[in-house]
Amino acid sequence: MQITPRAIPHESEKHLIAEGISPEMAKIFAARGINERAQLDTSFSHLYSFEELKNAKNMARLLADAIASQKKLIVVADYDCDGATACAVALKGLRAFGANVDFIVPNRFEYGYGLTPEIVRLAARSSPDILITVDNGIASVDGVLEANRLGMQVLVTDHHLPGDALPDAACIVNPNQPGCTFPSKNLAGVGVMFYVLLALRAELRSRVEMPDEKGKMLLDLLDLVALGTVADVVKLDQNNRILVQQGLQRIRAGRACAGINALIQVSKNNSGRLTSKDLGFSIGPRLNAAGRLDDMGIGIECLLSKDESIAMKIATQLDSLNRERRDIETGMQESALASLESMGPQDSFSLTLFDASWHQGVIGILASRLKDKFHRPVIAFAEASAGELKGSGRSISGLHLRDALDLVSKRNPALIKKFGGHAAAAGLSISRNDLSEFTSTFEKVVRELLTTDDLMMRIETDGALDPLTMTLDTAQRLEEQVWGQGFPAPQFDDTFTVLSQRIVGEKHLKLRLSKGGSVFDAMLFWHGEYLPETCRIVYSLGINEYNGNRNLQLIVRHWEQPLRTGSSLSAQPD
Repeated sequence: MQITPRAIPHESEKHLIAEGISPEMAKIFAARGINERAQLDTSFSHLYSFEELKNAKNMARLLADAIASQKKLIVVADYDCDGATACAVALKGLRAFGANVDFIVPNRFEYGYGLTPEIVRLAARSSPDILITVDNGIASVDGVLEANRLGMQVLVTDHHLPGDALPDAACIVNPNQPGCTFPSKNLAGVGVMFYVLLALRAELRSRVEMPDEKGKMLLDLLDLVALGTVADVVKLDQNNRILVQQGLQRIRAGRACAGINALIQVSKNNSGRLTSKDLGFSIGPRLNAAGRLDDMGIGIECLLSKDESIAMKIATQLDSLNRERRDIETGMQESALASLESMGPQDSFSLTLFDASWHQGVIGILASRLKDKFHRPVIAFAEASAGELKGSGRSISGLHLRDALDLVSKRNPALIKKFGGHAAAAGLSISRNDLSEFTSTFEKVVRELLTTDDLMMRIETDGALDPLTMTLDTAQRLEEQVWGQGFPAPQFDDTFTVLSQRIVGEKHLKLRLSKGGSVFDAMLFWHGEYLPETCRIVYSLGINEYNGNRNLQLIVRHWEQPLRTGSSLSAQPD
């Protein structure tokens, strides 16, 4: 592990200080590409307009016409948190605007991902006039063809990268489609659907068919937008930070929907102090558990419920599924690590693994865990239908995973049956007989795209923090900010003296640390061995709540003996 201080553009730092940002916060923001205070503004005035999103106005006109004609609409969702929240946003928004709309979500084990011909035929049983995809559809060439053949119009809302050919849909809204000049390419699927509703509201207002009070209800959807955006691990540029911050403010003010409130309760979080980290590491996994182990229809019903008791009943079921998911994941991780002992993972640039006993719904989490542990692109496969394997991949910085799979496919067109995804995550399917060939071809491609230096595991920090600024007030200010992918939460490093330490809960280390005459409480989770008297420690500022009191507590992320690597720890979503 190499501790790497983040580069700080000092001109940006000085400019932020001149604009009234505290020196410690100016340093943190400058290291994350912030040049002026306005970039931190999370008011709606800084949100990009839907008019800049290609086809948003056209889709709004099509939807307004459909509402006026009372055509039947069906939303085709995806089975992850982004897809579930996008579906809930679509249904709540469209129904409020007068649409006749329902939803369908593919069961990943029966139908796989996206608008497949099979899902189209299943949807056709309800005789819809229009299918609206959320968080999928940009690669559904065959599915759209089937819908067109059956006389259904398709409206695609998606954010995934398109393939070589776009589907023949009536309208496509996707910031990553060719010709779209929308300034933020990082909208999640739920963000795209929210933007379509903004455009629809404007269209209905222009037709004098939208009372102001009804139009304001879109603000009530921002809790869902925030959850889906954070859970999908898209880059939190300013536009996404606005959406997330506005959603969090509503949750903290007690204005979240019944489903999100229930998920907050079963995860034992405090809605009044909920953070973006809580959304990604605690709320999101419980919703995702439905799609991983059962049917995401359960999760969507939780988000749509207006009855608190019903929402709580479903949320409790989701919490139980998430506990089951964690147990399955633990077993899969143990078997993966056992198989890697004989493989010598450090000799490879990538890891491709398969076990016939692995659960198809959990391989994405397994790939993510192994990627974090070995700092290599990882693809984990599970048994799907007879003779076919479904894979889920996670990548490190420096390797665009979807592009790497595209290169594999171009070199051997028959090797991958289908694939799609992002830079950091992708899914694919192959024949079981082709596993060995895929493994070697993928490894060869990754070796061409990465260097040995790219495989060096690094932990980035914001350097040393003055002990005088290591206060509860600073921790609270950091807690209020939106942190996440592309805008990481601050962590610092310095050398401390360990004054005392004891093991608590049989698996955590409680510490008293000294620096510059100041003494700090600290926790090193999931570590049952004592530290040396002097350590270089990477830490974040945390808040310990006990008996109604809030106190500063350092959260140790990694430690080293001077000049010698010790051990490290990364946070795990529950």
